[in-house]
Amino acid sequence: MSDVTNRIQGMIDSNDVVLFMKGTKEMPQCGFSSRVAGVLNYMGVPFQDVDVLSDADVRQGIKEFSDWPTIPQLYVKGEFVGGCDIITEMTLSGELDQLFSKQGVVFDQAAADKIREANA
Repeated sequence: MSDVTNRIQGMIDSNDVVLFMKGTKEMPQCGFSSRVAGVLNYMGVPFQDVDVLSDADVRQGIKEFSDWPTIPQLYVKGEFVGGCDIITEMTLSGELDQLFSKQGVVFDQAAADKIREANA
């Protein structure tokens, strides 16, 4: 395994929820990263943000690591969940709540319900 692969694996292993994104959760640098970080923040999910713009090796490495071409990328308990479109769909269908519940990840159910109500 390469150094960057080891670093990425370490970040995923040491955090229950990791979002590889452009920018930070406080200041996303692209709309897709902003949407996923916004959902996680609104739902009160504790997560580690990894700014791929500040590390070119991680920016390229995460795409190879997951075999997924785009950023952002969400990992929950070590598993790759998906990018912006998948997370949006899972949020609206309730699948993301189910995943968090099954994995023991803390989130605000009322906030999750509000997102769905607002998008119904």
